[in-house]
Amino acid sequence: MGSRLGGRSGAADDLEVNHEINVTPFIDVMLVLLIIFMVAAPLATVDMGVDLPASTSEPQPRPDKPVFVTVKPDMTLGIGEDVVPRDGFGDALGAATKNNREERIFVRADKAVSYGELMAVMNMLRDAGYLKVALVGLDGRATPQ
Repeated sequence: MGSRLGGRSGAADDLEVNHEINVTPFIDVMLVLLIIFMVAAPLATVDMGVDLPASTSEPQPRPDKPVFVTVKPDMTLGIGEDVVPRDGFGDALGAATKNNREERIFVRADKAVSYGELMAVMNMLRDAGYLKVALVGLDGRATPQ
């Protein structure tokens, strides 16, 4: 004669109810959704138009003799007050900075200058060895009254 040691007596094929939830499928679904959102989120912002505002940050102190590179609306370049041809840009900038590649260059561009043209000027500065570049903008902070 046999006896059952744990629990109720009765039919041998009765199963106990398991009250634990299997979370593995839940975690799998959450990881798939996370990946979908990580891929889809950057794609949703690509087609937005950009209207850049004026800067509201505190102005930084200017050096005694700053070197300004100006991009005019007709896409001509100027260093200080002199108009410079593009092929002689590096030499003229070296003369203006006394070949000090560590000097900060202040770039100012007209509103009509395209972003691509401004990036081309930034690339020209990098190619000439000037890596410290500051962009000049209008003060967009509200004036105290």
